[in-house]
Amino acid sequence: MSILKEIILHKEKELSEAERRIPLSQLRNKSRPFPILDFQRSLAQPGIQIIAEIKRKSPSSGNIKPNIDPAMIAREYSQNGAAAISVLTDENYFGGNLEHLRRIKRAVNIPVLRKEFILSEYQVWESYQAGADAILLIADILQLEVLENLYRIATDLKLAVLMELYSTEKLEVVKKLDPRIVGVNARDLQTMKTDLKHCAEVFPLLPPSALKVAESGIHTSEDLRFIEESGYDAALIGTSLMKSPSPGAALRHLLQGAAA
Repeated sequence: MSILKEIILHKEKELSEAERRIPLSQLRNKSRPFPILDFQRSLAQPGIQIIAEIKRKSPSSGNIKPNIDPAMIAREYSQNGAAAISVLTDENYFGGNLEHLRRIKRAVNIPVLRKEFILSEYQVWESYQAGADAILLIADILQLEVLENLYRIATDLKLAVLMELYSTEKLEVVKKLDPRIVGVNARDLQTMKTDLKHCAEVFPLLPPSALKVAESGIHTSEDLRFIEESGYDAALIGTSLMKSPSPGAALRHLLQGAAA
């Protein structure tokens, strides 16, 4: 079994347990404690924009910073040039949770993306109530009808959607939905290997009007320049920043190097 299939099976069990604790009807009636910030506008600024990611561990890297304070890292990112924050909320495989998202929202004034394996309407409402300004929808793991429904629910709630794909087989599905923001993951979710050239190869096939985000595999200023020169508006960067002694300083150096 691939790690992706394992994660999805575990997520389905988590969802069943969550819905038993708090039914969807009850979740819908909760009040959102935070205003919604404009994720799309943050990425549309001139120059390459960075979605700086917070994750404590991952299946490909193991423990990264298992005991970090996510709010502190978010402040560092915000002070050093991040356009938005991405936070992993999967606990079993990435060491995150929804409380991390809430703490980050209280700590910064830039948009926050919930990075999660979202499979159901329940998680969209969960994201909204926890304070996310945007959610990730992974086209490679969702059937068209499900993807379309989740996208509609999120946009009705005024949440931005980063619609991610790796496989070019999902391009027609993504184009059918005409999303405002499209992400291309350099990481093959089946093998967990990264190749930035994949982002460059897929770019010409993406919906022309969408903002375009390159995800994963960006470690150096040269990598960031490559992504920008390939046409991308933004880059989502996590592991390389989190592995540094100071993620905020690493982000600053990355941006300075790319601009040199």
